[in-house]
Amino acid sequence: KAYCVYEKDVQYVVEEGKVVIVDENTGRKMAGRRWSDGLHQAVEAKEGVAIEKETQTFATITIQNYFRLYEKLAGMTGTAETEAAEFSDIYKLDVLPIPANRPNKRKDENDQVFKTRREKYNAVIKKIEEAHAKGQPVLVGTASVDASETVSRMLKRSKIPHTVLNAKFHMQEAEIIANAGQRGAVVISTNMAGRGTDIKLGEGVAELGGLFVMGTERYESRRVDRQLRGRCARQGDPGLSQFFISFEDDLMRNFAAADKMTSMMERFGMQEGEALEHAWLNKSVETAQKRVEQRNYTWRKRVLEFDDVMNKQREVVYGYRNEVLSTEQPRDLVDEIIEKVIPQKVESFLADRDEANPDYNELLHWVNSTLPIPFTAQDLEATTKTAEDISNTLVARVKEAYAHRVDGLPPEILDQEERRMMLAAIDRQWQAHLYNMDALREGVHLRAQGQKDPLVEYKNEAYGLFVSLMGSIKQQALLGLLRFASAVAAHRG
Repeated sequence: KAYCVYEKDVQYVVEEGKVVIVDENTGRKMAGRRWSDGLHQAVEAKEGVAIEKETQTFATITIQNYFRLYEKLAGMTGTAETEAAEFSDIYKLDVLPIPANRPNKRKDENDQVFKTRREKYNAVIKKIEEAHAKGQPVLVGTASVDASETVSRMLKRSKIPHTVLNAKFHMQEAEIIANAGQRGAVVISTNMAGRGTDIKLGEGVAELGGLFVMGTERYESRRVDRQLRGRCARQGDPGLSQFFISFEDDLMRNFAAADKMTSMMERFGMQEGEALEHAWLNKSVETAQKRVEQRNYTWRKRVLEFDDVMNKQREVVYGYRNEVLSTEQPRDLVDEIIEKVIPQKVESFLADRDEANPDYNELLHWVNSTLPIPFTAQDLEATTKTAEDISNTLVARVKEAYAHRVDGLPPEILDQEERRMMLAAIDRQWQAHLYNMDALREGVHLRAQGQKDPLVEYKNEAYGLFVSLMGSIKQQALLGLLRFASAVAAHRG
């Protein structure tokens, strides 16, 4: 996957001996982010840089569930209309279009469609030369760092001065954008310049037709196309936009029947460098984009359905963690742990075994190796030998032994240490649980081959893992608390 699917200067860049992920939607570097499951290490090995340790996930949440944590949600964007259905389904929000402050003078030319990428890039360079010759500023939008550098190399050969704005040169972003609307300026950019930037026109540029925005390929989402077009003709200024695409582009190859169109072009005897241009083709490309958007929405919704299961578990665990942090009496939670863990363990040794042969010997071994109290066969005989009676006896003795061992500690130190032991158990077990849930989610999709719904299977198994998690948290917390009490008693001598 690292060798064949993930490409340098597309999904990531290499800087100062480190692999840095690039957000394909925004074109910006994502400092501090790393791929999981060994993928980042595989990419580091491929690029010959130092291989760093794999990171451990401490917490995880989808963007959708993160936004749902807010009581009130609202937003403003120029491109929400195409995603209105998703806003309604996921967030129960309506999309309300607001009329433009001033009339839009932008002229959107028909797409130029070429057979190959080489022909497309040649046409882009020719168009830039024409605009540059008359002094019209040009903003060229590319889909990746690699594509922006390809156009840059071609412009250098044509001796056209230009600046490049991508994840490698983000430090100069403000300066590059400030000059992008000046007479004769040529800027090549990834999606970084396609979001929220207001490019001011220089003196005399409006008379030349304003900023000319060129797209070197259609993006998978119509929103990104609209964001790029929206860099020109702002606040009533004139502007021009046009996309140059080829049948070798990912979108066209995967979703727009590129093979049929290419053979059709050859059958009609179209010359190299000749472009197709028609409003019908624009609609065809938009249809392909709609297919991709629908597919991506289905994926996002499916991910959210899986995360909703995790979200319920997250609420319970984080709620318990907050209770440990905020309670005024941590001892009450300690007593609750003792009262839950010991009866569960006793039950497992007696009631969960063969009824005719409860395992008293194993129970005695566990008590004497784990709990801070002596408990002999004679003590066992003194009870009615029922799980309830043995549990009550053990719980009372453990509470008494614990209180005796920590007696004399300053209350604030005791509170702090009890909280710390419980929090450590929650955090450690939650990390392990996240890893188990990831593994479950990765493998559960294979069950579709057995005519089973992966989501239903995931919910069933996730519940079992969660029950096990809550038991493990309390067991580990009890062990930590008992070790702490023993250490205090030993120190006291």
